[in-house]
Amino acid sequence: MPEIENRVMELEIRNAHQEDTIEQLNQIVFKQQRQIDDLIRQLSYLKNQLSSLQEAGAKESEEPPPPHY
Repeated sequence: MPEIENRVMELEIRNAHQEDTIEQLNQIVFKQQRQIDDLIRQLSYLKNQLSSLQEAGAKESEEPPPPHY
């Protein structure tokens, strides 16, 4: 019987370590997803800014040069 008890205890210890590892990995995945979401928002903002700057640059280039050119 002691052999079976030792094996059960060993399995319980392994299970506890695995649960802890899974929880740590879950926290990492959660943080990474938050970072990804933030980066997507920043990228979208920068794309809008770039588009606005390109439109402003296109409008400026449509104007004729001043007479002194």
